[in-house]
Amino acid sequence: MESRDQSDMPEHGPGPWSAARDGRGDVEPPPPPSRPPTAVPPPPGAPLRAVAAGLLSLSGLGLGHVLVRRWGRAAVSWAATAAFLLVALPADPDGVPALLVAVYVLLLVLAGADAARIALRTEFGGWPRPALAAVVGLALLAVPVAATSAYGSARDEAREQELLDRLREGDELVTKAAKNSFALSGPDYRYALTLYRELGEDHPGSRAAALVPERLEAYYTAISTPYRAKDYCAAIDPLTFLRTLPDTVDRKLLGDLPGRADAPLAESLYACGVSRLNGSGTESGGTELTALLRTFPDSAQAGQVGPAVSGKIRQQVADLKGEDPCAVTDGLRRTSTLVAGLPGTSSPALSTQAAAGVRDGVYACGVDEFEDGRFSEARQTLTDFADAYTGDRRRGHAEDIAVAAEIAEVRPAAGKRLPPSGGAGGTRMELVISNDAPNGVEVLYTGPVTGTVNLKPCGSCDRYSSEATGAARACRASGTSYPKARLRLPAGEYHFLYKHDTGASTEVDSYASGSKVKPGYSYTSCTYVIERDRYGLDLPSLPDPLKPASLVR
Repeated sequence: MESRDQSDMPEHGPGPWSAARDGRGDVEPPPPPSRPPTAVPPPPGAPLRAVAAGLLSLSGLGLGHVLVRRWGRAAVSWAATAAFLLVALPADPDGVPALLVAVYVLLLVLAGADAARIALRTEFGGWPRPALAAVVGLALLAVPVAATSAYGSARDEAREQELLDRLREGDELVTKAAKNSFALSGPDYRYALTLYRELGEDHPGSRAAALVPERLEAYYTAISTPYRAKDYCAAIDPLTFLRTLPDTVDRKLLGDLPGRADAPLAESLYACGVSRLNGSGTESGGTELTALLRTFPDSAQAGQVGPAVSGKIRQQVADLKGEDPCAVTDGLRRTSTLVAGLPGTSSPALSTQAAAGVRDGVYACGVDEFEDGRFSEARQTLTDFADAYTGDRRRGHAEDIAVAAEIAEVRPAAGKRLPPSGGAGGTRMELVISNDAPNGVEVLYTGPVTGTVNLKPCGSCDRYSSEATGAARACRASGTSYPKARLRLPAGEYHFLYKHDTGASTEVDSYASGSKVKPGYSYTSCTYVIERDRYGLDLPSLPDPLKPASLVR
């Protein structure tokens, strides 16, 4: 047998990792461990490396992943930072959306945590001093902090520039509006005021807000342009608008501006109202003068309204003697309407004066219409005068002129001269007018005296078959009592108008005639109606001139 050296044999039994051999020389597997293996402890300096890597990645530059040689993950940080800067720059007054900021900060935190986790098991490549890396990472955190501060300043400046742009927009609107009438430029003025008000009230600490009081001063000046140009009527609306600003704008912004419009507005209301009162246009000035008395009742201009209106009425009454009293009367009516709307204690006296002026105007207008041959208008005007002013001493004459005008509409010769205003003197002759017609007749006459008389229908009378029959038989039937009217007329030329009513016959026309009345005679006249002609018309007779009935000795 072969002997073996005992030194080749182990002194003790097999250890935990030794292999047992069977009789054939094969190696048996080691037995399982008696307990689970423990985790391998991190390499020395791992916590400091993790802190350094995490701080370096929080800067958004991906440097933590660079140190542990994770280039793909570093590229994610670079891409996220680039996208964030692309959205955030240049600085906008509204800043970066909060959701985007939250997402970016979350990505930085995740990147820092990931870099720290990897650095626990991985050595820094090419950077042997983790402590220095941690200091650098801490220092780099100042970059986003400083960037955030700088961005905030840039955003604030952008916001200031935006507010200044809005201020300039308002300035441009005011400059443009000052070149046009307030009726056209009112919307521009109102929008500019909205811009100024929002700047001053909503952004009180801004540079633009600090300039608003100065701009409002210029705003008042621009709106007052018509007043400074002495265009008083055009100045009323903008000055009235200025007085409403305290209702919409903070008084602290306006300062002493609200009261500045009062005196110019009072002056403009008076000047415009009086100019229209004394002008030839259709505007009477009542709107402006009423507004003055209601808005500034204690102003010096309010005290001048009564005398101004009274003087205008006196001037208009004097103008009734001119060429166109009817136009003057229209002006007096407008003035009377103006007076009726005026508040204050002077109105009753002015109302009496204006009413008297209108009364004089109506009479003067009717006379002028008659003299101009406008007989229909004259009749209507003077009839209205007589109906409206029953106590006026001129009422009788107005009625006489109205009668003469109605006759002159049919017989123009009756309108050659006005009826006399006083009664005619001298001897008077009798005129008896008989009615041989089945309908009533109104007889109008004018000459040395003017008047009307009514004849009742003749109940037993009828129409005549022809003009010849009527001329031969009218007012001559024995035993017939014809309705009569007796007039006592001074000598002179007269014009008559016979107006048949429709009591017994329709479509009977009025007709006129003229005759002379001579001293020493009495006269008769007869009116009758002939039968319808082939056109179906009843025609009144055209009486002969007044026939002397007898000679008065």
